[in-house]
Amino acid sequence: MNSTKIPATVLLFLASIALSTFPAPGAEPEPFFGRPVHTFSIVARDAETGELGVAVQSHWFSVGPLVPWAEAGVGAVATQSFVEPSYGAKGLALMRDGKSAPEALAALLAQDQHSDVRQVAMIDAKGQVQAHTGAHCIPAAGHHVGKNYSVQANLMADASVWPAMADAFEKAQGDLAERLLAALDAAQRQGGDIRGRQSAAILVVSGKPTGQAWKDRVLDLRVEDHPDPLVELRRIVALWRAYRIENLGDDAVTENRPEDALRHYAEAERLVPGNDEFVFWHAVALVSLKRVDEAIPIFAKCFRMNPSWLVLVRRLPAAGLLPQDPPLIERIVAAGPRER
Repeated sequence: MNSTKIPATVLLFLASIALSTFPAPGAEPEPFFGRPVHTFSIVARDAETGELGVAVQSHWFSVGPLVPWAEAGVGAVATQSFVEPSYGAKGLALMRDGKSAPEALAALLAQDQHSDVRQVAMIDAKGQVQAHTGAHCIPAAGHHVGKNYSVQANLMADASVWPAMADAFEKAQGDLAERLLAALDAAQRQGGDIRGRQSAAILVVSGKPTGQAWKDRVLDLRVEDHPDPLVELRRIVALWRAYRIENLGDDAVTENRPEDALRHYAEAERLVPGNDEFVFWHAVALVSLKRVDEAIPIFAKCFRMNPSWLVLVRRLPAAGLLPQDPPLIERIVAAGPRER
């Protein structure tokens, strides 16, 4: 498992992938058509919040739709190597029906004629976790199961990748998303995928299911094709955090908590300082709080960043987002750059 030399049998397998097969004992051979989503990933549960998550990077286009699967209150799955995506949906279904993650994984492996080329990890809502690395996954390939997590990798530069991921996850601070990203970063520092890098994804679901999947999906972000997908993934995770904080500001305005609203808006702008969207709605919120004098210089800042917002100002009164007050609207517009 730990050798970095690819055996001749595996090379032969790759050369004849469309015809090769690894049948279960006693089964008739069937043609095997595989998608070689060789990669490194982590499945994990946050013991405090109950959140479940999966994060992955691969030298494969758009890894997000294939490898990570998760459902609030049920479990999470990473399915990779010569990937069989049905491990995701079927694994979650089995855990939803009451099987533990180890039981669900064992049941699916027993039905898979090509389990020798699969790499799969599952964790359930109780934190029970299990992983499988098939004997014909391309070296370096292996996994490590820890408390509330599993890390797994195949076709790596060397066998130090998954131990480094485990160590990074256990030592990382912050929420589950931050700890998942720390594991991916550690894998890349060890050399990662021997072919390089291309795409990445992160999926986190709530620890308390609401029965509404769109609410239970805390974080679901993908980098489909990028020369440095983990850097890009961290960038959009930071943007996601900023938008969550911006939404808290909007909620505070609705609940007439102006100081909380302003604090949230300031924090969102600090996280993503070049985002004119945040600046504009911050100013609009100040108007709704009848703090127009504070709003005007913020509008001016936004208009300098992107003059297109000037057009939107005149449209907002009809939508009820700014007062039907023509002198006020003209005062706001006057804060924009003057035509020469």
